[in-house]
Amino acid sequence: MEQLREMNVEELREQADTLKESLFRLKFKKSLGVGDTVNDIRREKKTLARVYTLITERESESKKAAAK
Repeated sequence: MEQLREMNVEELREQADTLKESLFRLKFKKSLGVGDTVNDIRREKKTLARVYTLITERESESKKAAAK
């Protein structure tokens, strides 16, 4: 989580894209029945939600700063 907080908005968006791709691959593996991926999917979803939350926070901060 600390690594995510240190990233800027552009890096967070790249991280979100990476997580979406990883989540897609994990769901595909699950559909094939390869390995135990349920916990991995859950972890990736939570991380992706955290990234989106940080992006929203950073964008609202920049809008507030621009309004002043």
